[in-house]
Amino acid sequence: MSTSAARRRLVIDALRRGAVPDAGLDLLATGLDRFETALDAELDTIASGGAVFKAVRGEYGSGKTFFSRWLGERAKRHNFAVAEVQISETETPLHKLETVYRRLTERLTTSSFPPSALRPVVDAWFYALEEDAVAGGATEEELPAAVDNLMTARLAEVSRHAPAFAAALRGYRVAMLDNDETTASAILAWLGGQPNVAAAARRAAGVRGELDHFGAFGFLQGLLTVLRDSGHRGLLVVLDEVETLQRVRSDARDKALNALRQLIDEVYSGRFPGLYLLITGTPAFFDGQQGVQRLPPLAQRLATDFTTDPRFDNPRAVQVRLPGFSLDSLTMVGITIRDLYAIGADAGDRVLALADDDYVADLAKAVTGSLGGKVGVAPRLFLKKLVGDVLDRIDQFPDFDPRQHYRLTVASTELSDTERNLISADDVDLDL
Repeated sequence: MSTSAARRRLVIDALRRGAVPDAGLDLLATGLDRFETALDAELDTIASGGAVFKAVRGEYGSGKTFFSRWLGERAKRHNFAVAEVQISETETPLHKLETVYRRLTERLTTSSFPPSALRPVVDAWFYALEEDAVAGGATEEELPAAVDNLMTARLAEVSRHAPAFAAALRGYRVAMLDNDETTASAILAWLGGQPNVAAAARRAAGVRGELDHFGAFGFLQGLLTVLRDSGHRGLLVVLDEVETLQRVRSDARDKALNALRQLIDEVYSGRFPGLYLLITGTPAFFDGQQGVQRLPPLAQRLATDFTTDPRFDNPRAVQVRLPGFSLDSLTMVGITIRDLYAIGADAGDRVLALADDDYVADLAKAVTGSLGGKVGVAPRLFLKKLVGDVLDRIDQFPDFDPRQHYRLTVASTELSDTERNLISADDVDLDL
């Protein structure tokens, strides 16, 4: 397993905290190879100027977040920008697309820059315009005007729908040329959908007010143009946990479902060339009357036949399902993590000897058993205990033997709210 020490450390540290790693997910991917060909073809469609919408369904613990971040890593290796947005009633309500756009710019990342990569992307765009202007024969004195002409031409289509986007970019460039960092930062914040930007900065850019629901579409279109012209092949936007819409007030839920339908229609209409929009949710959200089925036009757009054998699911379909973990696949992931850990451990041989395949399988069974046999709830907790309670101790203490010195204890306080709702677990002690 050839990988850098930094990537291994990022993965192991995240699992020790009980979190999904932000990077290095290709090291852990198990059973996702069946999607690779279809997803790569869709990324190629985006790179050629198309747009794609896809929905991923799976029960809690099936790996939806893992899947979306794994796809995000894959997209970044193909020079895509990526943004993961967590949908929630209070922080990011789906029916307020201006808020979704703001979160998107806050979470925007590329292979070179962590969130928020908005400013590096905009700066790279202006640099590309300058390079094109020089290549076109512009002298140093002619360069500002030549760049302005190029900017007007590149944003012509965007300006028809969101003239404020182009105006803000011009205002940002003027502020940068004047070395006015305060104004430039404020204009860029407004361009990213941030509220409460100083009136002086907005006046300097010639824009008014704040971004609204309908303006968000134009701004997204503008962002896609800037990304493409700055060398990126497209943008992957992940709307995670859309099933939370089932728990909001009925009026807000109806607005959110209609906003999602509107987004899908705009993707298919060709308004957003270079956009890959991915949503994740539970089967209850896609099939239940408190979710997608509440809005028939949306249900029609997402309709996919899942009555056949999962082995024959179509990865090219608008909606795909993750089968979730079995005890065997959970064990396989544990063995993969054990091997990855051993590569960078001080006592790698001892880790492999004491946490052998049989022990990893026993631990998987024990964690699953302590959670009422619900394998789907177990992955996060299993990997957290494997790394933090077992592998770390083997590596640090020469006389530690997990079969002799470790008893698995799962306390309700260790569970997330969702996990606690899915099972009723008291403290359980199990000997391994």
